[in-house]
Amino acid sequence: MTPGQLQDRSVGALPLHGTVADVMDAAGPQVWYDMTVEVALSVMAAARAEHLVVCDEDARCVGLVTQARLTAVRDSSGYTDRLRLGDVTDGSEPSVSPLATREEAEDAVPFGRLGLVPVVDEHGSALGVLALSRR
Repeated sequence: MTPGQLQDRSVGALPLHGTVADVMDAAGPQVWYDMTVEVALSVMAAARAEHLVVCDEDARCVGLVTQARLTAVRDSSGYTDRLRLGDVTDGSEPSVSPLATREEAEDAVPFGRLGLVPVVDEHGSALGVLALSRR
């Protein structure tokens, strides 16, 4: 699978005793949080990716942005060409460990915030992406 491609798998596909690492997808393109929204959209188009993993200056994952979210931000009335990914990713987005079980992955994400969730190691580096959905 190439970066940016997502398979249609979710936490519901986890085996009862499996871990997130068993079903996560590749992390895809990783970009710095100081990249502008417009440049990020260009990177997504070039990489044919539907999401980007956003990292801080220490290469720790601080969130994940989707093409739909960035397009909505760009089309909003408050948009300026100086808006950066760090302005739309506050660092409080949930992430899960590759060793998490199905229950732990579901519990890591507040109800109503389903979708793509970064899978990070103990240092905060993105290892992959998990598509979460409630069954």
